[in-house]
Amino acid sequence: MSAYETEWEQLADVKDELAKRDWFFGTSGNLSIKVSDAPLHFLVTASGKDKRKRTNEDFLLVDKRGNPVEETHLRPSAETLLHCHIYQETEAGCSLHVHTIDNNVISELYGDIGEVSFTGQEIIKACGMWEEDAKLNIPIIKNHADIPTLAEELAQHVKADAGAVLIRNHGITVWGRTAFEAKKYLEACEFMFSWHVKLLTLTQPIS
Repeated sequence: MSAYETEWEQLADVKDELAKRDWFFGTSGNLSIKVSDAPLHFLVTASGKDKRKRTNEDFLLVDKRGNPVEETHLRPSAETLLHCHIYQETEAGCSLHVHTIDNNVISELYGDIGEVSFTGQEIIKACGMWEEDAKLNIPIIKNHADIPTLAEELAQHVKADAGAVLIRNHGITVWGRTAFEAKKYLEACEFMFSWHVKLLTLTQPIS
């Protein structure tokens, strides 16, 4: 099996798992996985597809600028430039972006601060932080309608081979060295978002 076929299957498997969690509302979200470094080529989700279904047109191969490598009627996700920056700035091999209710709520609650922080959570270890009382800080950036501007702002927070950035009222983008690492990072973040939203709800004073 070629690298292209191997990475396609990995990304399709991740898409299937996230679809089962219902994290692709209204065709939202985009996923990518690196196929080669020189030249930089990666598979990215095709625009407007129902990600709950698995087809042979789910992804297309693009170059370092996000342009299709081969002639195709498919269009890469509108946010492909975000993935370009991640692969150009780090050794990441996979990037995932999903819109969930919880991550949108968290981004709105803490958007004016510009970040949300978590500590004392065992699941933070899934993000590669093993020290006692580790603190995970997730930046929150403005949801610029202009994608190049959005990509440039996200790039300011892409400093490691694995990480996460929230886009206010838009979703979360995570990345990791492998598809497994990126998915693990995403699952950990979504766990903490859901936990925090539920905690705030349960601790509100009863009138």
